[in-house]
Amino acid sequence: MSHSHAESGNTHRHHHGDGHAHAHDARHIDPPAQVKEAACADDGCGACAMPATLLQPDPSARGRSFRIATMDCAAEEAEIRRTLDGMPGIRGLRFQLGQRVLTIDADESSIAPALAAVRKSGFDPQPIAGGESEAGHAVGDGHDHEVVRGQVPKLAGALLLAIGAEIIGYFAPETMVWRGAGLAVAAIAIWLAGFDVYKKGLTALRHGRLNINALMTVAVTGAFAIGQWPEAAMVMALYAIAEAIEARAVDRARNAIKGLLAMAPEQASVRQADGSWATLPVGQVAVGALLRVKPGERVPMDGVVRSGQTSINQAPVTGESIPVDKASGDPVFAGTINESGTFEFEVTALASNSTLARIIHAVEEAQATRAPTQGFVDRFAAIYTPAVFVIAVAVALLGPWLLGWTWLQGVYKALVLLVIACPCALVISTPVTIVSGLAAAARRGILIKGGIYLEEARKLKAIALDKTGTITEGKPKLVAWEVLGPGTDAAAAEHIAAALAGHSDHPVSRAIAAGLRPNSVEAKDFKAIAGRGVQADIGGTAYVLGNHRLIEERGQCSPALEATLRTHEEAGRTVSLLASDAGPVALFAVADTIKPSSRDAVASLKALGITPVMLTGDNQATATAIAHEAGIAEARGNLLPEDKLEAIKALQAEHGLTAMTGDGINDAPALAQADIGVAMGAAGTDTAMEAADVVVMNDDLRRIAETVRLSRSTHAVLWQNITLALGIKAVFLVLAVFGNASMWMAVFADMGASLLVVLNGLRLLKRGEGK
Repeated sequence: MSHSHAESGNTHRHHHGDGHAHAHDARHIDPPAQVKEAACADDGCGACAMPATLLQPDPSARGRSFRIATMDCAAEEAEIRRTLDGMPGIRGLRFQLGQRVLTIDADESSIAPALAAVRKSGFDPQPIAGGESEAGHAVGDGHDHEVVRGQVPKLAGALLLAIGAEIIGYFAPETMVWRGAGLAVAAIAIWLAGFDVYKKGLTALRHGRLNINALMTVAVTGAFAIGQWPEAAMVMALYAIAEAIEARAVDRARNAIKGLLAMAPEQASVRQADGSWATLPVGQVAVGALLRVKPGERVPMDGVVRSGQTSINQAPVTGESIPVDKASGDPVFAGTINESGTFEFEVTALASNSTLARIIHAVEEAQATRAPTQGFVDRFAAIYTPAVFVIAVAVALLGPWLLGWTWLQGVYKALVLLVIACPCALVISTPVTIVSGLAAAARRGILIKGGIYLEEARKLKAIALDKTGTITEGKPKLVAWEVLGPGTDAAAAEHIAAALAGHSDHPVSRAIAAGLRPNSVEAKDFKAIAGRGVQADIGGTAYVLGNHRLIEERGQCSPALEATLRTHEEAGRTVSLLASDAGPVALFAVADTIKPSSRDAVASLKALGITPVMLTGDNQATATAIAHEAGIAEARGNLLPEDKLEAIKALQAEHGLTAMTGDGINDAPALAQADIGVAMGAAGTDTAMEAADVVVMNDDLRRIAETVRLSRSTHAVLWQNITLALGIKAVFLVLAVFGNASMWMAVFADMGASLLVVLNGLRLLKRGEGK
């Protein structure tokens, strides 16, 4: 699946096969190239060993990064984009709102003018210190919480002064002294609460932009000017407090997944050259080092067990809290919990590139993409705000003429309208919901690579399921083998087959090799036959080890052999045949069992109205037997990669939106053609994590139905929030014009709507709490 990202701010298409495309918003610079090539023809070819190629991402993204403490929502991102749009030398921008980080990809000579322009717009970009990664701000630095806590005294003081101004205005005598005192108290309250708002608002007005800061600046200044200074102070204080509360709530959604990284210990017990053990920071531990983990401790880095046995709780990575037994040769992941024995493992990835770190990076990348609903809301808000501003001006100018108001009443009602018109609740309603949904999925071991897939999953009508490793355990065993022909040497056939199978990484070949006795037979000129098997020269004779299709194509199938093959295939076995130019030599039957969860998973997909179809390269009889056992009505066997591609196209034409499951490497054409590509069992697998649209970190097929249900819940919450935000505003707009709504009531309405949509969006996080 090829992801091609355009320059900053441009929408590009993610092409899938024959003209099929996904819409994305290119919001980051040079994202990792994600290219998959056909690696294996199918899951039942007998002995396929085609090499897999994946273009790995360059870990060093171009550009310089800056932290902007006041950049925390889409509106501010849009302002910065507009500011830098068209500036010479800037190649792209990358926004990470969760970390409040802006990365500018530009010529060195263009960086300074770009920063000057951003500062002129009212923001203060601070360079991220050398060696300090963007992710360093993402997890556990507490900076955002400190910012909110640091505002508390100032906001509390502003609120008290605003209350004081209200008391003076209501109870104090109408004298110059008391009026002056009230004005002074109100002005101080406005300065304490709204200095930053004023600064940003004046900048926005200077550039002709009608954002929330501009609206609040006009409204508060206007209220002060017409003598409503107590109300102006209260409006600014309440607005600032509500903004701080909202920022804290939004941070909760953005930080929901980041706490996982804190689960990985900062230090590790490392074996030294003299055999002793030393405790070192994980940042100083190199790949290949030997680490020791005792019972009850967390695994500090990714690695492979070298000695010892234990059980590990892998919930932070896979979302599954049932402990997994580990022994020599098994992978372990940073942040997981060692529940029983002491073991030693060899480090396979740096701490900054652990599976857990890559999970969080994937979620952050997903958070940086714009979901379709978010794009719609942003476009609507861009029209809505100026429209209400025009309405407010019309109310101020025409109200006194048409409705008999005084000029002060007209201006006051217009100012109330400006406060209500703030699109903040509407704009914030979508990203906080999408982020909460992404975080909830990640907590369950499901990585969704963008808001578009979270939204689109609810529309799935069909899903193509690979057989090996998806529906079945993916650990086939050799259950029977026999020589063909009375004069065949069984020991020689076993040795030849073992030599051929031992050169292949395919699960069926590995099962054959594991079931036969090892020997010293040498296979020369080994070659993979795509979708059919392998061949090699052994002792001067050319042999093949392949599937039923290969033997048919060689013209070596007899009626008796067909009958034997049919017997095995009807029993759900995958058959590989050893043959020379003289004819078939031996038959090897491999069986794979379905996972215990597959039946429930298929039933759940059907209950959601999704049609499951099995696509496999295995023979049709085996495919039918496994599909029947799993509860799948339709199974298509004997498929090559191009056949699977055509099958996906047919499913799309027949049903509509179609997903494809695989291992993230094999079946690349089909995965690319599908509307959503799903990689199964990808914990610790770089290639699968980079290649798929949705990654299920364990092998549980039930996670796909969970993803669809989460998508439907997310969609429902999105439209609840949009309806709530617009409904509250509509009510208060009517009250403002025809009723008696005051400015501070308008602030409560606007900020109350914002908090309601944020809290409603945060409900999705609860879906990720159960393990």
